[in-house]
Amino acid sequence: MTDSDTITRAGGTLRSAERRPHMRVRAGAGSIHDDATAQGLGFRGGTIAGSIHMDQFPALLVEAFGQRWFETGTLSLSFKHATISGEPVVAVVGIPPEGADVQVEARTEQPDGTVVAEGTASVGRPDPATHLYSVDLRPSPPDQLRMLAGLAPGSPLGHQASVSSGPVRERVEAGGLPDPLGWFSGPSPWGGPIANPSSVVQLLRNRGNEFGPHVRGAVGLFGAIEIRHHGGPVLLDTTYQVTGEVVAVGASPRTEYVWYDTAASDEDGKLVASMRMQLRWMTASSPLYQDGGQG
Repeated sequence: MTDSDTITRAGGTLRSAERRPHMRVRAGAGSIHDDATAQGLGFRGGTIAGSIHMDQFPALLVEAFGQRWFETGTLSLSFKHATISGEPVVAVVGIPPEGADVQVEARTEQPDGTVVAEGTASVGRPDPATHLYSVDLRPSPPDQLRMLAGLAPGSPLGHQASVSSGPVRERVEAGGLPDPLGWFSGPSPWGGPIANPSSVVQLLRNRGNEFGPHVRGAVGLFGAIEIRHHGGPVLLDTTYQVTGEVVAVGASPRTEYVWYDTAASDEDGKLVASMRMQLRWMTASSPLYQDGGQG
């Protein structure tokens, strides 16, 4: 699978080796991952997607929970500090106690201790709820919204999708996945290759047109992501039916945002995986805020 020598134990935690993530494709103008666009919005440079940071966890999660993390496990993170290409990041998970249904803290951090993302990792159905399912999703009043005006909880989402093994294998071969498991590009205990976290996000995320016309010209970024395996893992080169809905819409001083849930079922209707995501759009990037108003 992977070299366990890259994992260290310290203070009741498992820690990955220091890695320096890069965006796997060059971002175009208008993307938060593009240097000029991001710097124009007050960031230090083009940001690394939160889903890329999630790819630093699988070796730790298998060390902590065994292969069943890919069957009933979750990784639930809020993104706190935007990193740029090549900056060092370490993934950390707590060492779980014995038990069938357990949850531990999870985070990514920089060498100086700056927290990049924080949340929980688990297997089974532990109590209390995961990090993102403990967040109060109280919506903002509709009159505070401009980009997301007219979008409401309950708005449906859905598509068919699969994740191809070829691009995942290319990322592994090019060194684009930190500490990759062999299961991502070759045989696994479940048969063929399985999806790494950012590929699960790719499968389950929105397809770009579900949140109305006013977000198309705005710069978006991930605020939080939880992936959950129900009857996993997610297999590559396999088509899934994805359904979901908006669960909350809101605004902050610099963004408007949507929380939504999606779930993937196989051809037999079996629930395989689900996701909760918060997407944010920067108000400063939207023509609807050219008057200097705040979201």
